[in-house]
Amino acid sequence: MATVSIPSAEVGLLKSLAQRHSAIVALAILIIIALVAISAPWIAPFAPNKLAVLNRLQPPGGVHLLGTDEYGRDIFSRVIFAGRVSLTVGISVSLFSSIFGVAFGLLAGFFRRLDTPISRVVDAMMAFPDILLAIALVAALGGSVLNVIIALSVVYTPRVARVARASTLVIRELTYVEAARALGTSTWRILVIHVLRNIVSPLVVQATFTFAYAMLAEAGLSFLGVGVDPSTPTWGTMINDGSRYVSTASWMILFPGLAITLCVLALQIVGDGLRDALDPNLSKEL
Repeated sequence: MATVSIPSAEVGLLKSLAQRHSAIVALAILIIIALVAISAPWIAPFAPNKLAVLNRLQPPGGVHLLGTDEYGRDIFSRVIFAGRVSLTVGISVSLFSSIFGVAFGLLAGFFRRLDTPISRVVDAMMAFPDILLAIALVAALGGSVLNVIIALSVVYTPRVARVARASTLVIRELTYVEAARALGTSTWRILVIHVLRNIVSPLVVQATFTFAYAMLAEAGLSFLGVGVDPSTPTWGTMINDGSRYVSTASWMILFPGLAITLCVLALQIVGDGLRDALDPNLSKEL
């Protein structure tokens, strides 16, 4: 019977990551949050937009575990449904910005004639504050989940491109790349086999940070009223709604705020753990 062997590098990475208990705990928290969000239709006691004006602004407890908002909507149900939107935006932005950022970074770092034009475009885009550029793009495209994903992907693609370019500039000058060229290996094969495979580590770490940044940006856009449609529950929209009742119904802000904080903090800790595990110098300091 054939056995599946795991490469020694991957085994070493898993062992190194397992030694960072904070990263393991953070990863477990992220998995739980994702499972709760996915299971929202089955575990939520109420529909997220179900109105019950007679039960408005009830404090946490009883049937409404986390209380109700100004329209009597169940906060617990809305928080877990909002997690679906926030996680979808974060994952999508991280994926799309990684794909396009890696493509532009590889081209700029490997082909000298493309480096200047691509780098100047990237620098120009990064000259704008992230949230202002996102607001401008969403205002031009219109408020929806898809348009928020597109806008934030445009905003964070330059970050990934700079990381990919910097790593590619180093890899392309190494001996094994020169040897592959001397042997007549095609340029695109060198890019994929010899360059891309060796810059995956910093890109994976950058993807986790982009995930966190995108969730915060989506919450900020929703809070400002220029993001997702207000009828769609998101953590940012809930905080915006609760800001008018902060002195009388603080739970309207407290619980979505805790959800954002917990999720983003867990992502940052996982990203730090991956960075430390993938960096040989930091690994030796454990």
